[in-house]
Amino acid sequence: MSQSPAFVLNVLETPEDPEGSQEPSPYDESEVHDSFHQLIQEQSRWVAEEGLELQQRQPETGALGASGSDHKTLPGPEGAPVYSMATLRILASMPSRTIGRSRGAIISQYYSRTVKLRRRAGRPQLRDMGRSARPSLRLYDLELDSAVLEEEEKRGLLVKELQGLTAAQRDHMLRGMPLSLAEKRCLREESRPLRGKRRAERRHGLLSCCDQLRDSCVLASHNLGLALLSGLQALTPWRYALKRIGGRFGSSVLSYFLFLKTLLAFNALLLLPLLAFIVGVQAAFPPAPGGPVPAFTGLELLTGGGHFTHSVMYYGYYSNATLNQPCASPLNGSECPPEAGSLPYNMPLAYLFTLGAAFFITCITLVYSMSRSFGESYRVGSASGVHAITVFCSWDYKVTQRWATRLQHDNIRTQLKQSPVSAEREAVLLLLPLVVCLLNLGAPYLFRILATLERHDSPVLEVYVAICRNLILKMVTLGILCYHWLGRRVGTLKDQCWENFVGQELYRLMVMDFIFTLLDTLLGELVWRLFSEKRLKRKGKPEFDIAGNVLELIYGQTLTWLGVLFSPLLPAMQIIKLLLLFYIKKASLMANCQAPRRPWKASHMSTVFVSLLCFPSFLGAAVFLCYAIWQVKPSSICGPFRTLDTMYEAGKVWVRRLEKAGPRVSWLPWVHRYLVEDTFPIYLVSALLLAVIYLNIQVVKGQRKVICLLKEQISNEGEDKIFLINKLQRVYEKKERSRAGRTEEAVTPPLFTEDWDAQ
Repeated sequence: MSQSPAFVLNVLETPEDPEGSQEPSPYDESEVHDSFHQLIQEQSRWVAEEGLELQQRQPETGALGASGSDHKTLPGPEGAPVYSMATLRILASMPSRTIGRSRGAIISQYYSRTVKLRRRAGRPQLRDMGRSARPSLRLYDLELDSAVLEEEEKRGLLVKELQGLTAAQRDHMLRGMPLSLAEKRCLREESRPLRGKRRAERRHGLLSCCDQLRDSCVLASHNLGLALLSGLQALTPWRYALKRIGGRFGSSVLSYFLFLKTLLAFNALLLLPLLAFIVGVQAAFPPAPGGPVPAFTGLELLTGGGHFTHSVMYYGYYSNATLNQPCASPLNGSECPPEAGSLPYNMPLAYLFTLGAAFFITCITLVYSMSRSFGESYRVGSASGVHAITVFCSWDYKVTQRWATRLQHDNIRTQLKQSPVSAEREAVLLLLPLVVCLLNLGAPYLFRILATLERHDSPVLEVYVAICRNLILKMVTLGILCYHWLGRRVGTLKDQCWENFVGQELYRLMVMDFIFTLLDTLLGELVWRLFSEKRLKRKGKPEFDIAGNVLELIYGQTLTWLGVLFSPLLPAMQIIKLLLLFYIKKASLMANCQAPRRPWKASHMSTVFVSLLCFPSFLGAAVFLCYAIWQVKPSSICGPFRTLDTMYEAGKVWVRRLEKAGPRVSWLPWVHRYLVEDTFPIYLVSALLLAVIYLNIQVVKGQRKVICLLKEQISNEGEDKIFLINKLQRVYEKKERSRAGRTEEAVTPPLFTEDWDAQ
């Protein structure tokens, strides 16, 4: 009876690595290529010649020994599956295991892409060219490795295909190649096409003087542009300082300084239109002084009064005139008559509309920043795998200097942890800001004591509770002050310029807040570090309080937004304060503090900080200013709205003048009536902003859901691979057992039973 033939999967075997050999580093490209090219070459030749088909094999003597050598089983760690040598070789020859590890595979892959681009562009293909135009191996040294020759041939083909592409396509293709910068430079130089007759003439020195001068000018301008571009990048504010802070203390502490930089940009954006359309114009056309101007004594820097009251610093200095040229002071509150033929500039209207436009731009920028920060913070579904990403994907290979590599080491290591008055009376005015700042300074320490007694289970919950407590304290304090200014002070200062008083109060609050921030930095960080090192003999430095410092920044910015109506130069004071705070906090951080032990996720906390800046801070300031513009009666002796019942009536007066001006500007009153006075557009714009925020939230939620589904799909595909590998292993084992049984039957001689002997 004939036996059924046995089929085996004939796969070439590679020699085992000697004991104690180390795998080459994945960053050493040449060594990795040398270690893998032999396996790739053998598998490619076997696929080309045999096609990995099943071959019929007759059982013969000694097959067991051969099969034992072909299907050797490797020992594995405890609990891990053990596969045969043939299975491991098939796994090693998979595209996912080979592509990206050899330079030849990369060049071959991008050669195929350039061929597709050439076909898409309708250029002649390489196979249509003459044989003389193709790269030849005749001049190569025959003693070289065949894999090296094959790689050089692929490189030549890639260069020829790159020469056939346009400059933009060639640059885009070279940028996307996973090769070193030196390799990319060589490919770019080799693939740069000749420029015809002019390039040939240049080689032979036949260019004229004009052509040489023109080429030199073009090259010099190009180099100058590159130098200016690199200089602009180097002039980025605090570029090296931010890198140093992030490398030493991590992204959590860096988020405070980035938030401070963001506030600096917001104040500059707010200050520019105020300087251009209000402060600069009034400084060019100063009003006549109503009395003697007090001399500058220096106390004004703390109190904000005195000489500052008679300057462009405060609301009361600005006139209610239509500015054309310097004119006499208006009598009985009437406006200066505009001269015929000159360009009128309505200061009350400019004051109102410039402030409204600046706040609208700030609002749009804040909403955009919040939505962008929210998207960047939550676009990744979870925090799992963050250490793997940090270890394998966070190194910057363009770094060459020693200090830069040291910063990178520190950053990765940190991420892996986790009217004129007297001087005495002006000094008394500092009492209210002093009490408010003492409350803001002492309450956080009381909240820390409460947090130690509460013993929250989650450190993140402890951080959010501290933020909520400090935020509620500051918002309640500012709410009481706003009621004090617009409710009580307006009634008691009827015959005085109450707008100047409110502006001075906010100026004093800002100055005292800055002083107490310096005291907190000095006492809470420097003195405490010295005391703990000298007296308590502790080596640890105090932690940098990210939440408290960020809330102080939000509090100071809220004061700026509240006071910009009464003091147009208050954003300039805030810019100076932020600049000083950056350098003071940076020096104190480097000398006295350490990174917080609590787990901070910098992207999420940055989103929380921008959200707090937008909703309680900016929204509260906008409500305060809208109430002051629409409801509160301005002072009758100062300011651009002195003759009106409300500041908003300046727009109505302007509209009435436009209606009498003629039909050419009749559309402006219609715009004011239906887009400004009517509340429906305001509600519509508010609804659109809320809709944009809601859509951003929904889009981010959808992205998180898709990311979760993709992760689940990747996990399922991994399980599918494990299932297929196990099935392949069982097929090998079954064939091994059947072949071993047939070999044993063929070798063992037949045995005669006792019944046969008896016959």
